[in-house]
Amino acid sequence: MPAILEELIDWLRIPSVSTGGGDAAALKRSAEWVCERIEAAGGTAEAVSLDGGHPMAIGELRSARPGAPTVLAYGHHDVQDVGDPDAWDSPPFEPEERGGRLYARGAADDKGNFLPALHVACELARAGELPVNVRFLVEGEEEVASESAMRWIREDERGADAALVYDLMMADEETPAITVATRGLVVADIEVRTGARDLHSGVYGGAVPNAAHALMRMLAEVAPDAAGRVRPELSAGVEPPSEQERESWRALQPGGEVLAEAGARPVVPEAGVEFYERTGASTAVDVNMIAVGEPRTIVPAVATGHVTVRLAAGQSAAAIGAELERLLRAAAPEGADVSLEISLAEPAVFDPASPAVRLSADAIERACGTRPALIRSGGTIPVLAELSARGIDTVATGFATGGDAFHAPNESYRVESLRLGEASTREIYLALGALSLNR
Repeated sequence: MPAILEELIDWLRIPSVSTGGGDAAALKRSAEWVCERIEAAGGTAEAVSLDGGHPMAIGELRSARPGAPTVLAYGHHDVQDVGDPDAWDSPPFEPEERGGRLYARGAADDKGNFLPALHVACELARAGELPVNVRFLVEGEEEVASESAMRWIREDERGADAALVYDLMMADEETPAITVATRGLVVADIEVRTGARDLHSGVYGGAVPNAAHALMRMLAEVAPDAAGRVRPELSAGVEPPSEQERESWRALQPGGEVLAEAGARPVVPEAGVEFYERTGASTAVDVNMIAVGEPRTIVPAVATGHVTVRLAAGQSAAAIGAELERLLRAAAPEGADVSLEISLAEPAVFDPASPAVRLSADAIERACGTRPALIRSGGTIPVLAELSARGIDTVATGFATGGDAFHAPNESYRVESLRLGEASTREIYLALGALSLNR
């Protein structure tokens, strides 16, 4: 059995659940597991908690090369709750290999995905061949908002010449990827109240305001049009993708096929053709939830809704959040008392032509035999936004796939993905040693 697979099995046995309050003892043990390996390879490390948060493993392995560049390697050791244990085919914290996959909670998200960054750096350091200084930030709160890690990045005075983030996916099972942008997020929780209590619609209907009607008018004001396009006020500031990115997307699976495999329909026929731009490089508005009334003849007095705006690169979460609130409040009819709670997360974007991305893309191609696609993720990763704000060139990659069932029962990780991650990481560290020549 490969040494890295043995290590992964050992780490996965630690039930480092952070959700639902978390398992404090297991989270501490998991962070210390990382620290022990860094120290055994000649580095320094400690488990750090900020303001009572779950522990992060903070460490460093230094290169013997004078003037070597510094790489910040990021991942997370916390995992989701297992959910219903009976839905698992094998115990979630007793890793089992079946059919070329290792089944366990955290196998893909993120222990198996990140471990190559740790394992390879330790191997190179023990052999005296590490060409870069590697700083480690392995957090324990990624599944519960990453507050400690984001604060650590903001307050860190040293910084890095590049960051290597292993918490992303391949473009498909045959195509590695580097994610050069993630979308930000504006969340609006809305409550509309139009009266002290629900009223009989036969006695009062038509004479009193209806909370459901008020909420629907507000949501209609911010919802996208029939083609899925967002109104200009909410798409302000979007930076278009580079031609290098567009060229990379042309080699990916057609968007129409991606939608069909998900059992989804395109909002309009052209949405399949525009899939990668719409989901990674454009603003999207979605009404996620409406709760109001009950199936009897009433005029509801209270309605609640949950709306999200996915922000594209270049947009400001604060500016779009303020505009969303303005539009919603302006659309509220007379007689409606509106309560709004807005939360924000910034988008992240990295230059696909930066030396770190270019060198890493070449390295991944050498290791995998396939050029990595340059993709944009439609999701939101707050840590990437913090690295982007610091101006640290970041290589966001990983070898998870859609079949890994992360966050679900029977989460797994391909043994082949672990092999690709190990081979790619070795090439990436060796390649990033050249960054010192550009300083």
